[in-house]
Amino acid sequence: MTSDPLAWLDDRAAARVTAGLRRRLRPRAAAATSLDLASNDYLGLTRHPEVIAGAIEAVHRWGAGSTGSRLVTGTTTEHELLEAELAEFTGFAAGLVFASGYAANLGAVTALAGRGSLIVSDAGCHASLVDACRLSRARVEIAPHRDIAAVRRVLATRGEERALVLTDSVFSADGDLAPLAELHRVTRAHGAVLLIDEAHGLGVRGTGGRGLVHETGLAGEPDVVVTATLSKALAAQGGVVLGAERVRAHLIDTARTMIFDTGLAPAAVGAARAALRILRRDRGLPRRVLDRAAEIARIAGVPTPDSAVVPVILGDPRVAYEAAAACRAQGLEVGCFRPPSVPEGTSRLRITARADLSAADLTVIDSVLTPVLARARSIGAVPV
Repeated sequence: MTSDPLAWLDDRAAARVTAGLRRRLRPRAAAATSLDLASNDYLGLTRHPEVIAGAIEAVHRWGAGSTGSRLVTGTTTEHELLEAELAEFTGFAAGLVFASGYAANLGAVTALAGRGSLIVSDAGCHASLVDACRLSRARVEIAPHRDIAAVRRVLATRGEERALVLTDSVFSADGDLAPLAELHRVTRAHGAVLLIDEAHGLGVRGTGGRGLVHETGLAGEPDVVVTATLSKALAAQGGVVLGAERVRAHLIDTARTMIFDTGLAPAAVGAARAALRILRRDRGLPRRVLDRAAEIARIAGVPTPDSAVVPVILGDPRVAYEAAAACRAQGLEVGCFRPPSVPEGTSRLRITARADLSAADLTVIDSVLTPVLARARSIGAVPV
């Protein structure tokens, strides 16, 4: 028995350093000093004057905090307006706003599944859905990524009365799309509910950015529930669950991350409403995101993506980390995803497009990214 009960932390830290998996926080400056291809600000609205004004106006009206949980003092008329606007925009009957997208997933999954039910989750689902499965107390089966046949087999042989199938619409690390139409046919045929996380689809896919669920004709279906975040395309903070009115009512009664968490701050609600107004007005924003993503993919020498996410797989975590650092040293911020965020052997630069990238920005991206990737690929011997 050791005299230091936390000595094991030092051993774990040393092992992570050796494997090239140590993380560090890097506070960013208030004024941009580099070109951002790492954030999820897909529409480039975080610093939009109307979005900032929306946040300020909400603070002046409601104060800095929401003061309590949604069921006590944490609901304002601003919250309910945002819920109605998001539901109408995405094609659902009702919405319920949570303090974060993570909380929305935890709340929705644990409220819609429990002991004696089944969850079938795509292997590529976001960590928030993974954690929701763990907390649900349901039987959980992990289906291989985008494998419709595997989902069908599990549902066809289940003994549970209730089943919930989970998927991202746009997967956050690879940027690929879920086969939503086929997945819905399978879930409906087997009496299951399909829950889709639109975190990376809202504002990027679908007519006017209404999301991949809307694009595939599933919006408003009674056996479809959608979660989304307000912190990506909508440039704010928070999450939302969208579905039928009875789903909203059930979550208000049972979703622990709504009942026991402080409501979303007024500033975030006001900012999200303003961003949604801009998205409604400028219907070309989603197309511009995809066009910029295609240009970045061409520069990086990878296939054209179906979303704002451009993954550049380099394999070794140290190679990926050094490539990201080399980009940063030259004024280009890119994401670096390593295990456990991605599978072993698939460490990568995760580059994200923004609608407001200019031709001059693309020239800078080319001048930095091309030589950095050439060197990284020569070291890692990862084929293009």
